[in-house]
Amino acid sequence: MNASPTVEITGVTKTYGKVRAVTDISCVLREGETIALVGHNGAGKTTLIKLMLGLIGPSAGTVRVLGEDPAAGQFAARRRLGYLPENVSFNMSLTGRETLGFYARLKRAPLDSVETLLHRVGLTGAGDRRIGTYSKGMRQRLGLAQALLGRPRVLLLDEPTTGLDPALRRSFYEIVADLRADGATVLLSSHALTELEGEADRVIIVNRGVKIADGTIEDLRRIAQLPTRIRVRYSDADASRMDEWIGRTGAWRRINGHMLEMDAGPEEKLSLIRRAASADAPIADLDIVPPTLDELYAHFLGSEAATR
Repeated sequence: MNASPTVEITGVTKTYGKVRAVTDISCVLREGETIALVGHNGAGKTTLIKLMLGLIGPSAGTVRVLGEDPAAGQFAARRRLGYLPENVSFNMSLTGRETLGFYARLKRAPLDSVETLLHRVGLTGAGDRRIGTYSKGMRQRLGLAQALLGRPRVLLLDEPTTGLDPALRRSFYEIVADLRADGATVLLSSHALTELEGEADRVIIVNRGVKIADGTIEDLRRIAQLPTRIRVRYSDADASRMDEWIGRTGAWRRINGHMLEMDAGPEEKLSLIRRAASADAPIADLDIVPPTLDELYAHFLGSEAATR
């Protein structure tokens, strides 16, 4: 059974004077789904987030969030939304605990959730320090805690891992996984495509205000038909046999030491892997590297540009 939709964007266009920020975009976000929204600066990502938040209304088309029009005067569903902007800004004279308490009252969230959230984002020991003493990464974590107030059903995160070290990024994605398991919709707008690759169920690519791709990474790989990179490593003992084997299996590139690499098209990938994995192949190790999200992103941008 398909999960219920939480955000429905239908034929949406947003103009500012003569400038079109987004043009005829449609998509549906569902509960329990993590979506990566990717595109260059100015592609329309922030405009889409503002439309979902109800900060602006569409020039054409409709936006529904948790069944409501977010641009309407009374948007009750806003209390079930969480939002983390790219650049968080807090009152520097308040402590982290006071700040979360303030936002909890605004959102009518339980005040006892403040301590839980401080612990969840690793700020328990800094809760009574003024925000003016926080590092950028600490302010980002406080912003995430603010976004998590009230157990949001839709979470909109704009460049959420900016300023976080690798350990804290790992902790952040563990929180995202928990939210997804709880049925929340999580939208991640980010330029960090490499880290999104293993975290997003689905990718939406926008360029110049137009949606140019939408699907799982496997969907996008199937559409793009980009080659898969195959790498093999051989030992010193097998070096003398490699030239003969290479001559029978294709045009390999030497990349370092005892490592060879080849880009295999979809039609030759399986047969090449079978030969490389056969018992008589002089190979000590084999790696299969499918097209990355970076490569898919570049492909779809290039394809869209070629049609203009």
